[in-house]
Amino acid sequence: MQITTMSAAGVAKAYDRWAPIYDLVFGPVFSRGRAAAVDAAERVGGRILEVGVGTGISLPHYSDRSRVVGMDLSEAMLEKARERVRRLRLAHVEAVELGDAERLRYADGSFDAVVAQYVVSAVPNPERALDELARVCRPGGEIIVTTRVGADGGMRGAIERGLMPVTSRLGFRTDFPWSLYEDWLADRDDVSLLERRPLPPLGHFSLVRFAKHAAR
Repeated sequence: MQITTMSAAGVAKAYDRWAPIYDLVFGPVFSRGRAAAVDAAERVGGRILEVGVGTGISLPHYSDRSRVVGMDLSEAMLEKARERVRRLRLAHVEAVELGDAERLRYADGSFDAVVAQYVVSAVPNPERALDELARVCRPGGEIIVTTRVGADGGMRGAIERGLMPVTSRLGFRTDFPWSLYEDWLADRDDVSLLERRPLPPLGHFSLVRFAKHAAR
């Protein structure tokens, strides 16, 4: 399902602009979602990839037992993340590096858990990004996503669709139906849904956990 037209270059440019104020604007709003995603990843443990690590705001919350790799499309955001790793001496962080969620540079099954916080609704091709998250997750591991979930209809749905020309230029989508995830799952035999939990604010976001299985 194609939701709207976006480009990787456009998304990177948008988040380069957000970088100086991202923590101030989005830190408090998404704090409970970030905590829920980190907790879920920590229950899996081992080697964790955070796709769309941004300014690295989540990195201090992983335990020393984990080994974390962060990647993002925005170099300006990554500069903030690297400075955070240095300042807080986060020894559990293996690397913070530039990358594209739709073309991950890692080998198949490289990670025990793959985390994508508020990322899937911000990439040009969400299904391609989900395929990549699943590819680099080992069988037996988890894909953990915090995501916007749009309304199926009604006034809220109309507003979300109407905002798309603005929000897509800001680097994210407001119109993002749950059916995208359902359709993606229907096309795969190696991923199943473990949990879908509403998150604040107003339940417009969800924590979604997928289990990765060996392909049948």
